[in-house]
Amino acid sequence: MINYKQLIADFNETALTEYADFWQRAVEQKMQGFTHGYTAQWQQLMADLPKLTQGPLELKEKVAIGSATLLDEQLSEAEQQAFVLALKTLSPWRKGPFDLYGIHIDTEWRSDWKWDRLLPHISPLQGRTIIDVGCGNGYHCWRMLGEGAKAVLGIDPTQKFLAQFGVVKRYLGAELPVHLLPLGIEDMPQMKETEGVDSVFSMGVLYHRKSPIDHLLALKSLLLPGGELVLETLVIDGDENSVLVPQGRYAQMRNIWFLPSAQALALWLRKCGFKQVRIVDVATTSLDEQRPTPWMDFHSLGDFLDPEDRTKTIEGHPAPKRAILIATL
Repeated sequence: MINYKQLIADFNETALTEYADFWQRAVEQKMQGFTHGYTAQWQQLMADLPKLTQGPLELKEKVAIGSATLLDEQLSEAEQQAFVLALKTLSPWRKGPFDLYGIHIDTEWRSDWKWDRLLPHISPLQGRTIIDVGCGNGYHCWRMLGEGAKAVLGIDPTQKFLAQFGVVKRYLGAELPVHLLPLGIEDMPQMKETEGVDSVFSMGVLYHRKSPIDHLLALKSLLLPGGELVLETLVIDGDENSVLVPQGRYAQMRNIWFLPSAQALALWLRKCGFKQVRIVDVATTSLDEQRPTPWMDFHSLGDFLDPEDRTKTIEGHPAPKRAILIATL
């Protein structure tokens, strides 16, 4: 599912040229530790997916390819139903939405809403090289390409996300300079000061890290001098000294470590050496933005909030609120 030859070509003559061969070695080493029993099944799924004529591609306003009419011309009704069922074997689809030949993959998250909130505030992505840390199935990577990015590398260790990305890339275009590697930020190489990318995105990751400062420093190490960090994470209300450290779960999630206020997070970024730190958006997550769908029919946000007081989680913590901060190196 990973085209290393294309990956190397896309990042050739960039500040990551020296690390082109590193990616394959890192993934192979990582894969040795995977015990996921569905890997072979997903690889077979990729092989069995229908070959379709590529239709109009849209990445600027949404992530979409082809049309229902084009699908009707190539697949019978029974084949279309089998196509949908094949796509649903990769559930839960959490980040999106995607439209593949008129098939609307209605994901748990309206990730396009987050994109709409941050896009007016970031530097233009035209011609930039980008790493998206914790990219999920790569939805935002495609939106970055839609804004004119030169090459985008998403990293996320979850194998199912890699499978979902592989399906989407198969139909959007294998030649497009967007890639996903099943790696975590801890698997990234130690780069020199003159190496890295123009933009680094880290969205929905910081609160999963045991050491948030180390995470910020790791993000910093991926940026070229003058590069831009786009950071999105859960926050609480409060001043620069306010941080919530949940003793148990937070909104039923086990691996939540630190929820700072936006002001505290801005202070952390400055202490890590970032400049021009800006809080550009703070928004409470709504039940319209994160919810169950036929493509993600497990429990979602509505199940994690106090049914008597939606401003609190079922554990009694403040309900999820997310902030977007932008900083430069």
